[in-house]
Amino acid sequence: MKIGRRKEKPERRPKDDEGRMTLREHVIELRNRLVISVLAIVVGTVVGWIFYDEAFNFLTKPFLTSVTELAKDAGSDKLPQLTFPGVGNPLTFRIKISALFGLILAAPVWLYQLWAFIAPGLHRNERKWAYVFSALATPLFAGGIWVAYWTLPKGIEILLGFTPLDIQNLVELPDYLDFVLRTMLVFGVAFLIPLVVILLNMLGIVAGAALGRFRPYIVLVIFVFAAVATPSGDPFTMCLLAIPMCILFFVAEVISRLNDRRRARKTEELLAD
Repeated sequence: MKIGRRKEKPERRPKDDEGRMTLREHVIELRNRLVISVLAIVVGTVVGWIFYDEAFNFLTKPFLTSVTELAKDAGSDKLPQLTFPGVGNPLTFRIKISALFGLILAAPVWLYQLWAFIAPGLHRNERKWAYVFSALATPLFAGGIWVAYWTLPKGIEILLGFTPLDIQNLVELPDYLDFVLRTMLVFGVAFLIPLVVILLNMLGIVAGAALGRFRPYIVLVIFVFAAVATPSGDPFTMCLLAIPMCILFFVAEVISRLNDRRRARKTEELLAD
């Protein structure tokens, strides 16, 4: 009878006190977090499919509002209409809307998974400012989206108003969706720029006095950015993006100056001690 050698158990790697992991452990953790995020998005997409009619009405309301205003002014029977460009596009459009709804609905899950993967590699001070950024970024981004949605009817009305009276403007729904999403994304990201300025000041990279010296140039850059970034390109939408950005920048400058004074007083107290 042959007696085989006992297999020795591989030595378990001792746990790192600082939470460091090997490359293999990082890959496994990334895979697990990606799986959780994808499953959450799939569940959100199913919910979006169920509530497709509500999401569709929400997205098309700015267009219908602008057409109603055009009908009051022009009274033409050839008003702009939303159309599908093909037989299979209604299904494709529903899938796209449902997936978008699922991505938004699952945002708390995949944002948390992203944060949980990155956070262990940050220092304590960096984590503190990251928490501040996360807490303020969401309402600012949502505020930018709300402003975009509020301005869309007027912007669409201005653009559709250039259609000749004898021509009917048939707007394809996929193009309209891209236009709406681009507008909301631009407004949402633009509202985050002042928060980035404040964080750079908190980290000691940008001084409040420097922001004051370059204020006229920054305001000019904001208006140029608004003119280039807004998909509609009309002056009304541009101003409704640029003016709130300027106000938020002025608030960021004031906060940066106050923070610089606080930091200077703290330095003086340390030197006095």
